[in-house]
Amino acid sequence: MANTVRTAVFPVAGLGTRFLPATKAMPKEMLTVVDRPVIQYAVDEAREAGIEHFVFVTGRNKGVIEDHFDRQFELEATLEARGKLDALEELRRDLPKAGQTSFTRQQEPLGLGHAVWCARDIVGNEPFALLLPDMIFKSEPGVLKQMMDAYEQTGGNVIAVEEVPHEDVSSYGVVARGEGPDERFSITGMVEKPKPEDAPSNLIISGRYILQPEIFGLITEQAAGAGGEIQITDAMQALMDMQKFTGVKYEGRSFDCGSKIGFLSANVVFALDREDIADAFMQELKTLTGEIPISIAG
Repeated sequence: MANTVRTAVFPVAGLGTRFLPATKAMPKEMLTVVDRPVIQYAVDEAREAGIEHFVFVTGRNKGVIEDHFDRQFELEATLEARGKLDALEELRRDLPKAGQTSFTRQQEPLGLGHAVWCARDIVGNEPFALLLPDMIFKSEPGVLKQMMDAYEQTGGNVIAVEEVPHEDVSSYGVVARGEGPDERFSITGMVEKPKPEDAPSNLIISGRYILQPEIFGLITEQAAGAGGEIQITDAMQALMDMQKFTGVKYEGRSFDCGSKIGFLSANVVFALDREDIADAFMQELKTLTGEIPISIAG
């Protein structure tokens, strides 16, 4: 029986340069999709999957993330005094319980592998989930919950994957598929940002992982890889020689909120899924796209 996954790691030390100047003073993870920060979607997904301990690998100017997952007594008191109990309940519902969050620093931007390594002493000798907050998903159940269901059957290491057009694989980490059905199969190899002609498949890694703790030792031993950074893919390739990897082709849709198009698309899709604003927002979209003529007062 596979060891239970109770801890999730969230690398949130990135600079967010693609969203400057918005991210000059505000972490990119706190940009909102509708009215919830991007990081909140990842935490919600982890909580749904049964995660009990949330580990954030932060950097400079990321203190607002820690504040977001803390209580704000003045705000709560004001909401209660003004009778805004629904908003107060939502804030309290989103808040992790005391002792469920940990924060550690990645002092230098040395890559995703290094960010994961920075969490080693907090995670300890247990399997853990790794969620890249830039990626959010519209899925039911959540992607990590789908992976957890697979992990209970397979153990080992589990990676969420999705298909992309073959000509686009050079932007992603790509896996080589082994035996198994479409939705759950063994992974026999992986490569970071291959040329389309060299790619083993068009199945890309989608920012969700369940990893065994042996990966920390492998990261410690490895040299910098592509871009002069310590890549998590290199460590996973080494771990693949020791343990099995399973690919889960999840049900749902991904949004790369590290890109402007992905971020804007996520806002549209999640807004249209909200009962309180969907109809009015759809009407506005139709107006903006020209399906309804825009009337100009005057």
